[in-house]
Amino acid sequence: MCTDRSLTSTASADSADLRQEPEPPPLSKPALLVAAVRSLLAYLLVSVYVALVGPPGMLLALAFGWTGVLYLLGHGGVIMATALVGIRYRVAGLEHLPRRSALFISNHQSNIDPPLLYRVLHRRLHFVYKAEIQAIPILARAFNIAGFIPIERGHREQALAALDRGATALRAGTSFVMFPEGTRSRTGQLLPFKKGGFVMALKAQAPIVPVAISGARAAMRKGSRIIRPVTVSVRIGPPIDTAAYAARDREALIARVREEIEKMLEQGPVAAPNGQVR
Repeated sequence: MCTDRSLTSTASADSADLRQEPEPPPLSKPALLVAAVRSLLAYLLVSVYVALVGPPGMLLALAFGWTGVLYLLGHGGVIMATALVGIRYRVAGLEHLPRRSALFISNHQSNIDPPLLYRVLHRRLHFVYKAEIQAIPILARAFNIAGFIPIERGHREQALAALDRGATALRAGTSFVMFPEGTRSRTGQLLPFKKGGFVMALKAQAPIVPVAISGARAAMRKGSRIIRPVTVSVRIGPPIDTAAYAARDREALIARVREEIEKMLEQGPVAAPNGQVR
């Protein structure tokens, strides 16, 4: 089968990085209009969905400890949203998903990356998310109850404390996904990697699973709110054992993970016969 900006030092990209991903072909005016209408409908219905099911889900989680309800509702929201806008995905490498908790490290192409990986990688996948999301009351509250960790990218002490919390959660059996580029790439080329997630994995001695997303940039370009119907490819690489790395070997670990993601991106889209299409 087939981000933290408060820790400002970055992994250098020894290769001038992968060739730029080709620009997606422009949509015709009628197709763009349809995509805009579908996007608006998705935004409205997802907002209503969150407002309706979020509060009861949080009450159940708080009253009875049923946090699983929040993850179930989250998957329902992602399924609804991707169906409304016409996003499909193909996955290769599901056999590499570890049985134990892990940190998934992925490249970052668009705003659809987090929800897609939430569906693909783990039933209870956690995020280290931007503290700005705290401005969305229902969503932020649900994230906090579910155990997601906010990080203030401009405050080093808070960022380090958040990474310590993440390492503790990893050791306790929680899996996370992080985007070490810290922002979406406008070209498809890998940006320099931030070190925060790797510090977290090393502290927890948790495996790192490299993930490569391609095709998502065509779905939602940076700066645009229109979501175009596309098929996104997700490749999952073999886990990398961080127990073989000491803290002083952090740069070597970053370089290895980056290399694995580059290799998967070079393979291009997942072919339909080999990848699971959803």
